[in-house]
Amino acid sequence: MSKELPSLTPKQVIKALEKIGFKFFRQKGSHKIYVKGAMQVIVPYHGKDLKKGTLHQIIKGTGLSIEEFRQYL
Repeated sequence: MSKELPSLTPKQVIKALEKIGFKFFRQKGSHKIYVKGAMQVIVPYHGKDLKKGTLHQIIKGTGLSIEEFRQYL
């Protein structure tokens, strides 16, 4: 399986986070904050696809590998 991720919208990432068990905590401007226990992930909620670096930071914040995260998409 490839380590590369497809282009993802914020909605797709949020859907995957909710499957993993993250819950919406609050929003500040256009950034939605999701929490699961002591872990916190910030998702910029704009009308375009997330940049690769941003997506990698979100995945890193979940504590999952890229392959594990892909299973929730």
